Amino acid sequence: MAVSASTWSPESWREHPALQQPEWPDAVAAAAAVERLKTSPPLVFAGEARQLRDSLARAIEGRAFLLQAGDCVESFNELSTMRIREKLKIMLQMSAVLTYGATLPVVKVGRIAGQFVKPRSDAIDADGLPSFRGHMIHDDARTEEARIANPQRMVEGYNQSAQTLNLLRAFTKGGYADLTQVHLWNQEFVSSSPEGRQYERLADEIERALQFMAACGIDLSAERRLHEVDVYTSHEGLLLDYEEGLTRKDSLTGDWYDCSAHLLWIGERTRQLDGAHVEFFSGVHNPLAVKLGPTATAAEVVELCERLNPTRIPGRLTLVARMGADRVRELLPTLLRAVSEEEQPVLWTCDPMHANTIRTADGVKTRRFDVVMSEVEGFFESCWETGVHPGGVHLEFTGQDVTECLGGADDVLESQLSSRYETLCDPRLNARQSLDLAFRLAELMQRAPR
Repeated sequence: MAVSASTWSPESWREHPALQQPEWPDAVAAAAAVERLKTSPPLVFAGEARQLRDSLARAIEGRAFLLQAGDCVESFNELSTMRIREKLKIMLQMSAVLTYGATLPVVKVGRIAGQFVKPRSDAIDADGLPSFRGHMIHDDARTEEARIANPQRMVEGYNQSAQTLNLLRAFTKGGYADLTQVHLWNQEFVSSSPEGRQYERLADEIERALQFMAACGIDLSAERRLHEVDVYTSHEGLLLDYEEGLTRKDSLTGDWYDCSAHLLWIGERTRQLDGAHVEFFSGVHNPLAVKLGPTATAAEVVELCERLNPTRIPGRLTLVARMGADRVRELLPTLLRAVSEEEQPVLWTCDPMHANTIRTADGVKTRRFDVVMSEVEGFFESCWETGVHPGGVHLEFTGQDVTECLGGADDVLESQLSSRYETLCDPRLNARQSLDLAFRLAELMQRAPR
């Protein structure tokens, strides 16, 4: 099924204004890095992307819920089995809470294996250095030399993504994600917290339910879905040289797919209708998402739907609202109605993180847990008001015991932020706060109008 015009090619984005791209000091080296990527094996496969699209189509109908979550920006310095396992633990825990509490299957999509680039509002940071744009472009060290864009880092990003994917597939298909191991997903530093104890009670209930099924004669060992899970990958498709280098034509369908991830999203800063990002992603057949901030108009959103999903394929397009807790109830209903009137099969999800970032008196970026939850609640209320299914959430979290966001059940205080503030860019929910959010979200989902 055609997605875009026949004039599209993986290089056609170069004829359009491309925002947020690095200035490679050596054009020859940049071209060589892209060519190296073009000859490298794909990171994901077209068939996997189609499976995800089908799952997202079910979420549009209210038969599933999307949990998209992970690091603000991945680090080249933190590739380890332990860190990948801890991220997966949180996603599995949150999915168990949501599935058991809201009786809906959860589509699990990580911000992982490629989230190495970040857009920035300012080209120069507070210290007068080029703003850090992610390890796939340059180093985070605070020197002029470290901030010089290096295209070879795209190849390193590919290699790290491949290693991360290998581990992720091993964990999700090799027994670690087995539902009978539900108790083992509770991290040591979480288990003694109120959220951890609540999770243990839920794990006991799941265990008893499995024992009941076995007692009824159901062969649990034969049910694959109890023993392994599908976790898909995603990142912001910001660095177009990298995305072009990993775009492949599917041998079965003849369609183009961006094989750097299963799902790619276009950010709030790069969703211009005449821009390079919309042009590039209009031609690949992956599931796509677009972030929509408070400046998005109904006309723009409808046109984005037409441009990115002209044949109205269910599951192709996800719209991610990031309006801010104080404006979501005012601004979102108009967009929801406009898209519904055009009968676009769109999955609506909520990013409650990015429009709710604040700075402390000391200049530290943080987010307040109660404000994050307020936007989630406003998103759900807006969807219910307009007859749209609230289909998912998009979060920044980590499996580490960090202190980057304020509040939550443990009530992280402003004075505690500096004790374990480790993010390379934006503040993330820690494991306890993520579980807290999952339980509250499950309760919210249970209140949905029938």
